[in-house]
Amino acid sequence: MNAELISVGTELLLGEILNTNAQFLATELAKLGISVYYQTTVGDNPARLTDAVKIALNRSDMVILTGGLGPTADDLTKETVAEYFGLKLIRDKRSEQRIKDYFSRINANTVPSNFKQADMPEGCIILDNNNGTAPGGIIEKDGKIAVFLPGPPFEMVAMYKEGVYPYLSEKCTEQLYSREIQTFGIGESRLEDMLKPIMENQTDPTIAPYAKESGVMLRLTTKAHTQQEADDRFNPVEEEIKRIAGDIIFGYGEEQLQDAVYKLLKEKNIKIATAESCTGGMMGEFLTSVSGISSYYEMGVVTYSNDMKEKLLGVSHDTLEKYGAVSEQTAKEMAVGVLRASEADIGIGITGIAGPTGGTDEKPVGLVYVGLADSKGTVTFRELRLNGSRERIRRITVKNALNMVRMHIKETF
Repeated sequence: MNAELISVGTELLLGEILNTNAQFLATELAKLGISVYYQTTVGDNPARLTDAVKIALNRSDMVILTGGLGPTADDLTKETVAEYFGLKLIRDKRSEQRIKDYFSRINANTVPSNFKQADMPEGCIILDNNNGTAPGGIIEKDGKIAVFLPGPPFEMVAMYKEGVYPYLSEKCTEQLYSREIQTFGIGESRLEDMLKPIMENQTDPTIAPYAKESGVMLRLTTKAHTQQEADDRFNPVEEEIKRIAGDIIFGYGEEQLQDAVYKLLKEKNIKIATAESCTGGMMGEFLTSVSGISSYYEMGVVTYSNDMKEKLLGVSHDTLEKYGAVSEQTAKEMAVGVLRASEADIGIGITGIAGPTGGTDEKPVGLVYVGLADSKGTVTFRELRLNGSRERIRRITVKNALNMVRMHIKETF
């Protein structure tokens, strides 16, 4: 089955609203093995909307429309779809009562135009809106399917999950299953070259690399009847990828580096503390985005000035004078200082030049040092030379620091 998406709303054409509905639906339909070859955005204009519906249903098995189901005169989506199929609009009493109940719950008065939303194409499957007033619907006629859903994303997503997905899943005996493998510290071309023996000979599941910030996501994809059937295909391929790629793999699906670090901290029952300069507490922010990290993250300090590096962390005045704040020596002493202050198992010190000003020929913008000290007596560092905006340099620094922690825990604890 193939489908087309039509997003209705002049505000979308003007760029006033980001079209997250199309992104969500395309992703969800792909999971069902339904191909989306076209996406159209059209304003609140009946003639252009009529043309869009005719074109879509002429070349696709199904069209899903979002938006244009409201109570105002320019909300004409279901009217247009009903006209295409030659169907009358009939007042649905149940939907009318749900609209009355909705306004009663929020202690608001209705106006006659509110009930326009209860006028539905004759014979359509009505989709309840549990988060708003406009019901959606499904029309199946003459070998074609039209689905119309409300525009507000929180209403549309819920309605799709509650009504459209069950309807479509019955029609799709095979679904598209994916497994995403997250890597860090390697480029797309380099990883693809490493995995060439697998990728050249693998047709099911397919393996596709996607470049991410400072890493690559590998997506394994197959069509199968069940998740177990898909897993049986994924598992041997994943094992071969792990054999080749090794520790550059840090997680799966939506996992981030901070999630991987948290798992290792918990597994080893060790704690971490951070001292940051150029990243301004961003590493602490990344870590504290993970639920449960409070048991393993002892403290985080931001020591931007040299004075605070000395007073709070015990960085030597001579070190700062001789090597400067941006140096491997300072990064290591920051790590040792925060380790000592916190009595954690791992201390991290970050110092650098995030830009866009402050760089010199000797120490350019993007020069960063990450120091690491641990309770076993290890004191080490990593030098980074990054480019991009100030925000990007800070963010990539934190990701490298997290990966440094991840690898150190795996190798040392």
